Amino acid sequence: MNSFIIHGDICYSADKNTLITKENGYLVCEDGISLDVFDSIPEEYSGLPLHDYGGMLVMPGMVDLHIHAPQYAYRGLGMDRELLDWLNTYAFPEESKYGDLAYADRAYTIFANAVKNSATTRLVIFGTLHREATELLMDKLEKIGVVSYVGKVNMDRNSPDTLREASAQASITDTERFLKETQHKYKNTYPIITPRFTPSCSDELMAGLGELSKEYHVPVQSHLSENPGEVEWVRELCPWAKNYGEAYSRFGLFGKPEKTVMAHCVYSDDDEIAKMKENGVFIAHCPASNTNVASGIAPVRKYLDRDMKLGLGSDVAGGHSESMFTAMVDALQVSRLYWRHVDQSCKPLNVAEVFYLATKGGGEFFGKVGSFEKGYELDAVVLDDSLLPHPQPLTLKERLERSVYLAGDVKALKAKYCRGKAVVRSEWRTPSTPDSDSKK
Repeated sequence: MNSFIIHGDICYSADKNTLITKENGYLVCEDGISLDVFDSIPEEYSGLPLHDYGGMLVMPGMVDLHIHAPQYAYRGLGMDRELLDWLNTYAFPEESKYGDLAYADRAYTIFANAVKNSATTRLVIFGTLHREATELLMDKLEKIGVVSYVGKVNMDRNSPDTLREASAQASITDTERFLKETQHKYKNTYPIITPRFTPSCSDELMAGLGELSKEYHVPVQSHLSENPGEVEWVRELCPWAKNYGEAYSRFGLFGKPEKTVMAHCVYSDDDEIAKMKENGVFIAHCPASNTNVASGIAPVRKYLDRDMKLGLGSDVAGGHSESMFTAMVDALQVSRLYWRHVDQSCKPLNVAEVFYLATKGGGEFFGKVGSFEKGYELDAVVLDDSLLPHPQPLTLKERLERSVYLAGDVKALKAKYCRGKAVVRSEWRTPSTPDSDSKK
């Protein structure tokens, strides 16, 4: 079932500077792994089923490196507040509700359905501190067929009474139970250590989480240098740390010993950036969130030019949309503002670069993911861009650019595959269909 050929107009990244396009190409998938893209079907694979999407765009599945599942319920609200005020007014009260499993079930069903019908195939997700609700979320994500890391959030200080764990030790104990119950339970869904951020986690808790990450070989996610007020707060809480990043690295929560993804990195200083580069910390650039809650503009060009590990995050509900097409456009737009108003030595991002970030850049967190190169896990989405009509002839690169800008608002998704298995699929045309090779 997960060995087949996809025919269509194929786009994928080889690296941050190289966008590969092939009209009427054939993408061969064997046992969920890409065998490469060909001009015609190789003889040795001629017996495989052909999924014919002639004239449609075929691209790697999108990767969302940072999203809050419980916040999906109130996306689009409170966008006139800065981060810390927004957390106290919207995020914390909403997340407190997930102690009620009936509420969590309703909310996470909506979230899972949205993910299933999006172009996203891989996600790194914050749950809440409620272990049972977080495991319920993992059950739902496993059923829809995407691949995800999901975190039970840790919070033992500077949080409302309804959203604060009893003690550091209680949080550590509950997290260890979460790891034991979920680490080997699923095929596509994995736990991840998730201190919400330094202000909500005591040093004792951070030390314990670092030990759990090391013992169970589980990756880490959190927030870093997002907002000026937050950065100053960390400086007060951790006077021993020369920067925000050290508040994680001291406890083994900053890329070593296990993989780490840090969201935002808007105000990272040179030392913090150097440490992220040295430790291989992934940066989740979340442009919509940084704009909506007035945090600032991350210097993404600097990170990209330094070959740092970098991808995109929707950061719902700081970000207002789960669409990675929207995230790509937001990244393009804020990079132009950064270039114009902050540092004219940092040239704006281009479409090929943000497409790379949304696919292969973020996909690296999951391994060989986000490209159609030989040996990569086969995640793919098919867009029927005839829903974006135009009177003039367009190249395949131009069609991709239009889709980046417009597909977030049009229900163009025709099919979606993850690890070679169909998550969403309309019936493909058979090879004998007269218009199977038609072009836009």
